[in-house]
Amino acid sequence: MIIKPLIRENICINSHPKGCAQVVRNQIEYVKNTLAGNKEPADIKAPQGTPKLALVVGCSTGYGLASRISAAFGYGATTVGVSFEKAASATKPGTPGWYNNRIFEVEAEKAGLVSVTLDGDAFSDSMKADTAEAIREAARRAGIAPKVDLIVYSLASPVRIDPKNGVMYRSVIKPTGKVYSGKTINMLTAQIREVSVEPASEEEIANTVKVMGGEDWEIWIDALGKQEVLSPTVRTVAYTYIGPELSWDIYKNGTIGRAKEDLERAGRLINQKLAISGGAAWISVNKALVTRSSSIIPIIPFYIACLFKVMKAKGLHEGCIEQIVRLYRDRLYTPEAAQNPLKVIADNEGRIRIDDWEMREDVQRETAAQMAKVTEENISETTDLAGFKHDFMEIHGFDVEGVDYEADVDTLLRDELGFQSGDAADEEIAIGA
Repeated sequence: MIIKPLIRENICINSHPKGCAQVVRNQIEYVKNTLAGNKEPADIKAPQGTPKLALVVGCSTGYGLASRISAAFGYGATTVGVSFEKAASATKPGTPGWYNNRIFEVEAEKAGLVSVTLDGDAFSDSMKADTAEAIREAARRAGIAPKVDLIVYSLASPVRIDPKNGVMYRSVIKPTGKVYSGKTINMLTAQIREVSVEPASEEEIANTVKVMGGEDWEIWIDALGKQEVLSPTVRTVAYTYIGPELSWDIYKNGTIGRAKEDLERAGRLINQKLAISGGAAWISVNKALVTRSSSIIPIIPFYIACLFKVMKAKGLHEGCIEQIVRLYRDRLYTPEAAQNPLKVIADNEGRIRIDDWEMREDVQRETAAQMAKVTEENISETTDLAGFKHDFMEIHGFDVEGVDYEADVDTLLRDELGFQSGDAADEEIAIGA
């Protein structure tokens, strides 16, 4: 099958298997060349305090995938990942995350790393119990104690079924209190248009907090504690975004912002619990990046396209993998911080700021100036719309250097996964078991 991108209103509804595989391998190489000091995992002498057994909840794309790759190939950690993806079939591609997980496991096995990936509803009680068993199994295979010392909570889902009552909650991206109006860009046509979004109801705000807030993070920590699979000095981190004031009406002060406030509330509570035995919890504030969701939030594509133009000119631009390497290397696991979590550099609210380059005064001033200049006639010169589009395509496996998009590709990636069509494992691959 020859696969071309299918895009509707800044949403890509398919993916390219070979492209996704190459993106994962590119990220692995970057980690090896930076965090691992050009060493293979077997040769890494990870400093004391760096992760040996890491759990990533939401491991398949974006910051979650980068977190897992960095822990595994940067420190030689055994990893357990949890995500919910749609598997490929013989006639239809799977989600990008389905391919990312599979290729990560292939590359981890080649490198002698132990990894276990679970597919299912991370909000459910059963998945939390299954994850505790997976931690024990991964530790047994790796010959280490079944005690997780790093938990990354990077879950992104539009819906959540509460295991207590079976109610499904849906999140929305809306302002609160008043109508929001702002510019957005269609990355395919370079059209700029004004969009307006009605404010969320109180029920929608509450539902968004339920889905995207910190309650489930708390439940994960408590559940794994009861299963006795947490290291006494476990560290856990969740990700958020703040951004410039120009985006606050739709983001920081909107429904997403309300959910992120609850995430910070949960982080403080978790930190209090873990600190008793030497553990810690943080919120990491990360930079603006192109994700599968950011491309549809009003003002964000317009802002990112201008931000990238400025940050690339200054040599400050980072993608997911560069951000997480810097988080691990320069914040969580510096020589001092690896020994003492109180040495982790944080702001006055206890948040780790790896959005520091984005939020520099000069970067923000110049980005605002760029935004004021943009018209549909000069958009190619005044923004990095091309870079925005590339990043968007790349996370779906398209526009990846070295991939032949005119070639026939097996949607099940049987050649990459070591199987041939008709193998007994073929059906297992197809259902994502």
